[in-house]
Amino acid sequence: MKRIGEHRKLLGVDKDVTLSELKTIYRNTMKDSHPDKFVNDEAGKLEAEEKSKTVIEAYHFLVSINKETQEKYKEEYTETISKSNIEDFDYEKSILKIQHLNGKMYEYIGVPRNTFIKMVNADSPSRFARRHIYGNFIYRKSGEAMVD
Repeated sequence: MKRIGEHRKLLGVDKDVTLSELKTIYRNTMKDSHPDKFVNDEAGKLEAEEKSKTVIEAYHFLVSINKETQEKYKEEYTETISKSNIEDFDYEKSILKIQHLNGKMYEYIGVPRNTFIKMVNADSPSRFARRHIYGNFIYRKSGEAMVD
């Protein structure tokens, strides 16, 4: 959750920002700090490169958890969490990553460590996730494996 707040603060947006607004803010921020503006200023250029990387990361992250993005892929997400069991899962820094048998991977943000431990000890991690993870945490699609 801290990461979400940091990204929103960097771009100066709140949780209700639209994708269109987010894109405009991102473009304007990148214009102001683009490395190409610092032709004869090596220190300024390096600083701008670092800021650009941070802004790009924040933008992509916020797009991935935006309501419009989630609405667009809601059908795919709903099918995955209701029909595809969990193949594997991992936990790091309050982020639970779940890999499904259909190859889709999602990150759940702000998951308490004790919830992860309960999932590890559950008879069925898929059933546990349906009851205690899905719908209770901010999520984003974080990848897709090649499925044969």
